[in-house]
Amino acid sequence: MPGQVAIREVSKNYGAFVALDEVSFDIEPGEFITLLGPSGSGKTTLLNVLAGFTRPSSGSVQLDGKEFLTLPPHRRDVGMVFQSYALFPHMTVMENVAYPLKLRKFGKSERERRATEALSTVKMDHLADRAIQALSGGQRQRVALARAMVFEPRMMLMDEPLSALDKNLREHMQIELKRLHGMLGTTTVYVTHDQREALTMSDRIAVINNGKLMQLDTPSQLYDFPANRFVAEFMGESSFLPVKISDGTARLFGNPIVTREPWSGDHDAWLLIRPEKLAWNAPQQGEANRIEGTAREVIYQGDSYLLDIALPEGHSVEVRCNPHTAGIEIPEPGDKVSFWIKRSSTILVEDAGQ
Repeated sequence: MPGQVAIREVSKNYGAFVALDEVSFDIEPGEFITLLGPSGSGKTTLLNVLAGFTRPSSGSVQLDGKEFLTLPPHRRDVGMVFQSYALFPHMTVMENVAYPLKLRKFGKSERERRATEALSTVKMDHLADRAIQALSGGQRQRVALARAMVFEPRMMLMDEPLSALDKNLREHMQIELKRLHGMLGTTTVYVTHDQREALTMSDRIAVINNGKLMQLDTPSQLYDFPANRFVAEFMGESSFLPVKISDGTARLFGNPIVTREPWSGDHDAWLLIRPEKLAWNAPQQGEANRIEGTAREVIYQGDSYLLDIALPEGHSVEVRCNPHTAGIEIPEPGDKVSFWIKRSSTILVEDAGQ
């Protein structure tokens, strides 16, 4: 099947700085993979390796079983959508989209047919004769998408293409991109530092930090079963409390707690707390862990309140509660509160590299 990618031990060094450190994983045909990580993590470097803009120090990348790294960018059969869109301001919408076909020596009628079809796919065919400067940010993004897909590449690369859009338009375009991917089925590698964007759009997410692949998994697995503290912290709102494990028993503030998975040996870990996973000021339901604290700050956020809770030994957690839930009373700063974490939500993680 076209569009299968095999990345093997890809490294990139800039002097003593290691931008990529032996990264290896596979991308299945038609899959939407997101490279997620903070600034400087190596995600854009890896995308540039796939595009041919950066030569790795070592490693191999194969597309459909053939070595990819020896090919120049224009022979890689890859569509690219840049953060800045990189559209030609002196060309019309139609001319911009048809340009990759002109480079590939397609005839004029075939160029126009394919460009019109690509613009129709992104719902921009009615603006084919419009100047680029006359388009909004969302419209320019659609033109850049049409230009990247017009020659039917085996792989599509996207470098934070939504970052310049406002919040509402960005969220709308996430759904549009997901719809387009479902229609076209092109293998897609997408770069972002926005975890919500990655969760919304991806089949799988590759979390990268300091040039290393931290975890590659589906959005739900990454969120619910993070491999380490870095992944847990990067994927959504989270608080962490120190846990001591001794003889297979986990203790929080010296008290034994039940955990989702059994642990053995003697070592340190972190209790991962997601605000939406907590039940507070409510009766215990099944096996759960009770934690008591004091409301330090109560923040109204429209659909919910975010409570900052002070805990023993100088620690704190954030709890989210819905003001519209029957029987829920929102505490005031200084009030004593208690909350429960179900055993199934009591997740322990270790620091990356342990």
